[in-house]
Amino acid sequence: MASLKEIKGRIASVNSTKKITSAMKMVASAKLHHAQAAIENMLPYQRKLNSILSNLLASGDDFDSPYTNKREKINRVAFVVFSSDTGLCGAFNANVVKEAETLMHTYRKEQVLLYPVGKKAREALLRAGYKAEGNFDHMADKPDYAEAAQLASSLMEMFENKEIDKVELVYHHFKNTAVQVLTNETFLPLQIESNESVDKNGFINDDYILEPPAQELLALLLPKVLRLKFYTVLLDSNASEHGARTMAMQLASDNANELLQDLTVLYNKSRQQSITSELLDIMGGAAQR
Repeated sequence: MASLKEIKGRIASVNSTKKITSAMKMVASAKLHHAQAAIENMLPYQRKLNSILSNLLASGDDFDSPYTNKREKINRVAFVVFSSDTGLCGAFNANVVKEAETLMHTYRKEQVLLYPVGKKAREALLRAGYKAEGNFDHMADKPDYAEAAQLASSLMEMFENKEIDKVELVYHHFKNTAVQVLTNETFLPLQIESNESVDKNGFINDDYILEPPAQELLALLLPKVLRLKFYTVLLDSNASEHGARTMAMQLASDNANELLQDLTVLYNKSRQQSITSELLDIMGGAAQR
């Protein structure tokens, strides 16, 4: 059995660690609150933009866009992998890296263009032998629409020029603080479906006049939808990171509490055993006299 001094040292060490994990949980919770607020503030705009797109597609006009053209042969694929810059967030980074590696293994390495958003994904995938097309670490910690739109526009331009044939996004979708859903989504070519507007009598509501024509509006709208989608994924991943870290620090604090209870019981037992031993020694010495 460990000595009283050793047990006291372990109790002090666990208490110190518990203070750190509790503080990190509070910081992660505050950041999560801001990340959720950013998503909630952006969602009405995104929903309205998607609604306009759906209504235009429901007008019945044929529409062709370079962003919707599906290639028969896939020669080069761009993977955008979203992770965090720092650790201590459970299996958040390990899961997204594992999913990305699984998807990229279906192609030859020379076919893959890697765009890691976050230091952890970049470092892990570089160790796996992949080459990053740039450093986008700063985007993971502080999502910025201008930077997200710039990267999205670059990918869109490469797809339009047929430098790449497909763009895949790998990230965590934020469901709630305890649940982050690992998601793989095709960014390009864009899969769009007509979501027809139906009135209460069951008839399609397309009695409106467009100016400029639907084709021109769609040509202007699609790039905005794509850039906004990329930014939404960035916010989603950021909120998921803070949710995962909040839960990881909560679990760490709970484990520290359990360990403290066990160590306290062990300390009391050791102390009681020590006192009993001393009493027996005293009684034995007195009997010898």
